[in-house]
Amino acid sequence: MNLKKQPIVIAIDGTSASGKSTNAKLVAKALGYVYVDTGAMYRTLAWHCLQKRVEVHDAKAVANACRRWKTDLCCVEKNHLRVVHLLVDSYFPEKEMRTAETSAAVSHVAAVPKVREWMKKTQRDCIQFGNLVMEGRDIGTNVFPETDFKFYLDAQLEERSRRRAADGVDENLAARDQRDSQRASAPLMIALGAKVINNSHMTSEQTSGLLLEEIRARLG
Repeated sequence: MNLKKQPIVIAIDGTSASGKSTNAKLVAKALGYVYVDTGAMYRTLAWHCLQKRVEVHDAKAVANACRRWKTDLCCVEKNHLRVVHLLVDSYFPEKEMRTAETSAAVSHVAAVPKVREWMKKTQRDCIQFGNLVMEGRDIGTNVFPETDFKFYLDAQLEERSRRRAADGVDENLAARDQRDSQRASAPLMIALGAKVINNSHMTSEQTSGLLLEEIRARLG
């Protein structure tokens, strides 16, 4: 098999509110690649568990819910960007997954090893849609460790908290960082060979510009 024909995966990992989503979308749009928000997939499961009254602190119950739910991947066009959605019973909970209740549940759900196994397989299946810009917390370390395009975004805690507040979200980012980096399964860490970008004092245009410059140089 000719590996050069394999779709390209650009992995953008990083801490909460480090600008992963905004920059991944800008990069995907600029390159004409498909955008994948893996955090939205975990949020979708958290929402599903809340809907089904599954106790999100019960790892066994969450793993069981993840094994049983009926899902499909689809690729949709949205604001001149192709985006992968994870549908549950043919439904995409776009607004529901962003509620405070779902946000509070997501890191507990995401820490379950069986959930991460399921998500890794599902996220790898996204290459059926072509070249990807995939953002999350373990793309370069766990989902697509073989990719040559690995980036890790970060910013000072104060700046990230300010960004969250500007979005109207009240979240303890220090606690979230700790949970993400200390979980047993696929913890948040910098992938081997990843280019680290601290964008505390950068605009989205500057950050995405830096990413695109590096990607285009590597694509040759």
